Parts: sequence; C-alpha cells; structure tokens
Amino acid sequence: MAEVAAPPYRLIPIIPALKPGAMEGLRPFVASDKINEAIGFPGQLVDDWHDRAIAKMGELLSKYRSLKVYMDACVHCGACSDKCHYFIGTQDPKNMPVARQDLMRSVYRRYFTLPGKLFPKLVGARDLTREVLDEWYSYFNQCSECRRCSVFCPYGIDTAEVTMAAREILDSVGYGQKYSNEIIGKVHRIGNNLGLPGPALLDTLEGLEEDVKDATGIDVRFPIDVKGAEVLLITPSADFFAEPHIDSLIGYAKVFHATGTSWTLSSMASEAGNFGMFIGNYEQLRKIALRIREVALELGVKRIVVGECGHAWRVAYSFWNTLTGLGDGADETDRFAQMLQKQLDHRYKQPMHICEFTWDMIERGALSFNREANDKHIITFHDSCNVARGSRMGDFAGGQFEIPRNIIKAVANNFVEMSPETTREQTFCCGGGGGLLTDDLIDLRVKGALPRMEVLQQVVDEHGVNFMATICAICKAQFTKIMPIYGFDRRMVGGVHQLVSNAIILGDK
Repeated sequence: MAEVAAPPYRLIPIIPALKPGAMEGLRPFVASDKINEAIGFPGQLVDDWHDRAIAKMGELLSKYRSLKVYMDACVHCGACSDKCHYFIGTQDPKNMPVARQDLMRSVYRRYFTLPGKLFPKLVGARDLTREVLDEWYSYFNQCSECRRCSVFCPYGIDTAEVTMAAREILDSVGYGQKYSNEIIGKVHRIGNNLGLPGPALLDTLEGLEEDVKDATGIDVRFPIDVKGAEVLLITPSADFFAEPHIDSLIGYAKVFHATGTSWTLSSMASEAGNFGMFIGNYEQLRKIALRIREVALELGVKRIVVGECGHAWRVAYSFWNTLTGLGDGADETDRFAQMLQKQLDHRYKQPMHICEFTWDMIERGALSFNREANDKHIITFHDSCNVARGSRMGDFAGGQFEIPRNIIKAVANNFVEMSPETTREQTFCCGGGGGLLTDDLIDLRVKGALPRMEVLQQVVDEHGVNFMATICAICKAQFTKIMPIYGFDRRMVGGVHQLVSNAIILGDK
C-alpha cells in the first residue's frame, strides 16, 4: 500500500480547487460469495443485474416517498457543494453531495420519468451500464451518511437516504461491500461486530473487575446475563476490546456502582452498533435489533441504556420503536413488542442514552466528582454526526449537544469549544462513519478527516487543548488511526465517560 499523507491545512476554509476523477479508482473490497450469501444476498454480481437493479430501484421509489421526492426536488443550487468533508479533503467533484446524488438521479430519470425515456440527453438521463454501476460502487462508498449536507439544503434533501438506497440496490444484485456485510454476518452468528464469543467476553469483563479493583480498591462489577437486573446496557463491542473505548465502559460501570443501580450486559446482544442502517437494508436492521428485544424479555430488565456509539444511538432513538417495539409506538399486533412494553418501567425514557442516565444522576446529586483528577486535560468536544443530526437527548431541544457538554463540565475544570461552524448540528463527520471504517479506504478516511483536524489544530494552538472527547465508537476508532498522520497523539481522543471514570468518587454500594 502506498504511503498515505494528510492533505495540507487550508488557511481559509474555502471551496477547494477541483480535481476531477481524483478518487474514481478508490473502492472498498467487494464482499465474497460466502459473506453475501450468509446474510441473504446474491453471492456475486448476478447475470441479470441490470433488470434486478432497476426493479429494486422501482421498489424503493414506491416504498419510500421521500426517495422519490429527493430524486425530483434538487435544483442544483450548490448550497451543499462545499459542505461534505470528503469533497473538501479529496477535491473530487463527484464527492459533492449534489453530484453524488446525481449518479442515481440520472438513472432514475432514464427509467422512471417520461422526459428521460423520450429525450434522455436533454434531461441528463443515463442508461445503467456496468461502468455506471462501478461508479455507484465507488462513490456511494465514499459517503459516510453523516447528513451534514442536508442541514444546508434549502429543500432538506437527505443525501444519506440516497446513499442507503444505492447500497441496498448494489447488495440486491450481489455487489456488496465486504466490511459492512461481513460485520452484519458476525452479529447474526455471534452477537457483536467483532465476532467476540461469549467466553472471551466473560474473560474480558472479569479482567476489568480485577483492573478496577487494583486501581481503586473497590469491587466494581461488570455483570453479564443477570436475570432481574434493572438496566440492560447495550454498548458498542469496541468497548470490550481496546483503548480508548474500554475506558468508557469502566466509566459506565462506575456510574452504575456509585448510584447503586443493578445492571447487566448480554452475551447474546453484546453490540449496540447496527450496520443494517449503513447498507440501507431495514430487514437486516430489524433482525439485528430483534436480538436486543429477545434478550430484554429473557432477562426481565426494566430499562434499556445505550452506550457511547453514534449510529447505535441513532438507530435506537429513530428505529427501535417501529422496528421492534423497544421504544414507544410499538405495533399493537406484535405480541412480543407488547410484552416488552408491559415489562419496561415507563417512568424512564425507553431507550435511554448513557449520557442521559449519568446527567440525570448528576442532577439528582447521586454522583460526586473530584474535578481536579482531570486537570491534566484541556478538553474539547467533537459532536458525532449521527447523534447530532439523527437523534435527541433529554427533554429539551438540543439536549444531544448540551448533555454531553454538561457532563464534561461537571467532571473537569478545563473545557474549550471548537469553532461553532463545525460543532453541534453543523459538526463535521470524523471521516470513518457510514461503514467506511476499513483500511482499504484509509486514504479516503484521512482526507475526510481534514476539516475536523483543521479546527482541532486551531484550539490546540490557541488554548492548548490536549484531549478531544466524543461519544461514538467509530469516531474513537477513526481518530486514533488517523490523528498520528496529522501529527497528533492518538491518546488525545477518548470518551466522555472516560473523563467521568477519572473523576468519580466511589464508595461501597
């Protein structure tokens, strides 16, 4: 693999000069027969791929009215052009959100509009050729579905939904991406993205209990498969595996311990992440989420709390209720959803984010902190895109922005904001989301991180920031990989509950 270099910082954040075709040769590995067939897709590109792809597009257009609106509504005003981190970093014009959408829109016009059928060249309509299909595979796998462009679109066109539709069409003809499809298969077989079996998970949790005992002198438990626990914690499997993720898991356990809350993890549903959303396939998304419902019913828990994972929280907040009945709005004809609704304690939000849980306990006065324990850190906060633009927390607008910051300020003395044009609802993606966190796309990931690295460098230079907190497992994994390429220490990124863990004052509970 050629050496990957970070692009130079821009002194003024302006629209970059265009480099047509700069990323046309970049594409992730294609899923093998075994990977695709394991999750119900054709093993390889089918012979009649053209007809199947058009039929699938027609199915999606009829099923999701929003997709047809997005195909028809764009007026090419350019408001989104410079808003995508991948376009800024790669300078490839096809990574402009409007241009990426047009890869599908041109095919839509050819087969689903009268002008496109009669006068294709006049309306920019294209036949779906193998070259066009390859172009789809390349550029729709250069979108992290972060939805930043949608914030600036005057018509509210959701590019993420277009990307999801394109990926579902590609999967339906056997042209799926290896990274995402392989992970989905691991969840179906084992229960988590990492393929970590139950005995290994149990061994990890026992090791964490010993580590925390050695560090604090207090027995903080990391329970698993405990029937009758009040809280079922569904967290990203990265929290069991590596730094800095595991430090946040320790923070969750300390919060539950300090508040006297009975809780448990599950060996069957040891994954909050749901890559079904990334490939746009609601059948896969629902199948993964149903594991959580099954475990919640089996263990008899009263509350479901989601750990620090951006897209996991978006799925839990936006999809769990209608797909599985895990939240309000369960289907009245779904017997198991109704059983779960009767079981859960509706005095609390269902589901609840771990930040909501911790902030609620802080407001109740149930937690005490030694804020000086974090004095070695000058902290800033990176808003993860799926939390910022696809979910909410608390009982007030913008809670998903304020609650994590409130927690940081409660446990630390030194907090600095990054540029407001790049935080909250306007936050930039880390560059590795949307199923792109794979080393075959490392060049794209490094270039896509450019806008966030520029602004981080600014607060480092002006305020001495040395720690960037976030509440997303993908953000943590992406930043620890690419930050050294930009000259930062990989240990500079960590979770909000890592800071909680540093400062929390524990007692016997």
